[in-house]
Amino acid sequence: MAQIRIVRRVLTECIAAMAFPIPLLSILVLPFSAPVAAEMERSRARLCGVNVMPLRPSTHSWAQWVALRLRSRSVWRTDIPIFVTSVLLSALSLLVAFFGFIGAIALVFSPVFWSFGIAAQVGPFTPESLQETLLAMPAGIVLGAVTTSMLTGVSLLRDLLLRAFSGSRDPDLLAKLEELRTSRASLTAAFEFERQRIERDLHDGAQRELVAVVMRLGMLETTATAAGTDQERIVQLARQAQEHAERALERLRDTVRDIHPRELSDLGLIAAVRELAARSPLRVELTSTGDDAQLSSPTATAVYFTVSEALTNIAKHAGVGGAHIDIRCTTTGVHVRVHDSGTGGARIEAGSGLAGLRERMRSVGGNLEILSPAAGGTEVVASAPSQPAW
Repeated sequence: MAQIRIVRRVLTECIAAMAFPIPLLSILVLPFSAPVAAEMERSRARLCGVNVMPLRPSTHSWAQWVALRLRSRSVWRTDIPIFVTSVLLSALSLLVAFFGFIGAIALVFSPVFWSFGIAAQVGPFTPESLQETLLAMPAGIVLGAVTTSMLTGVSLLRDLLLRAFSGSRDPDLLAKLEELRTSRASLTAAFEFERQRIERDLHDGAQRELVAVVMRLGMLETTATAAGTDQERIVQLARQAQEHAERALERLRDTVRDIHPRELSDLGLIAAVRELAARSPLRVELTSTGDDAQLSSPTATAVYFTVSEALTNIAKHAGVGGAHIDIRCTTTGVHVRVHDSGTGGARIEAGSGLAGLRERMRSVGGNLEILSPAAGGTEVVASAPSQPAW
């Protein structure tokens, strides 16, 4: 096992040496390159048997994670120092590997070169006879062993510096905590946005209709107790009060449905989305594959409201009359795609409905992406495991 780890260390140092121009050029795009380089260093350390926790969640793309990472202080405290040391040690590995292994090969095969009339010079040593080339072979083996040891030492030094920049205050956990704080702030803003929406719906919908019911009932009472009661007027007021009460009840049902639809609990995700599409003012084409029975309630709820918000945004902003929904359920998770051919240019802004839904998807181990080029068309893609990790 120790030999395998040594081989891995030497190979990773050789790869770092050959790839040295890449981190050297990436200095031009600091600090964007620092999180990627630091995460690659953590991957290298894990390959060499070091217990280092990765920071990039599997549900995040590199671009999303780097953008999130740049908003934290850890990129300056941890990632950039790791990146700088990685560049310097890669340059050292390049020098050691090039001169060490090239020299070792030249010494070990110096008899072969001599047979072709070539005197393989290594530093100040130049063989002048076949006997000297034969004596150079053990020196080449020793030089190769020394080079291997030096590259192993460079690899161990990388681990030491990685822990030094990551271990004093456990920045791995601190970075996770900062990411959690950022996510919590976004989720709190989204919940506040949703609370204001529910309050607005109740105020502008059910509350207004109930006020009208109270007024009509008051007029009905006044008319019924007045002298010369007009029966037709009483019936008219009673009907108006009933109509307003029915509208208030319908508004309340819509508000409750927006909080958690009954169809979702009773019939499942696909049936609930089908009902949602039927109520939408858009012409919605729905395709579904697989069985949604294995989806947990938190996952199904998060996906449902993602589809609902996407359809609402299409109706308000896309400028088109139709949309397409594709739902694919598997034994391990669910993948949903909502597409329209509208104006495009949609973005997830902090505190918006989609921002809150993205955090909700992340809370169940999933993710939400918006693909909306300015040229036109918007695609909302959501995916999540069947059962949350918690």
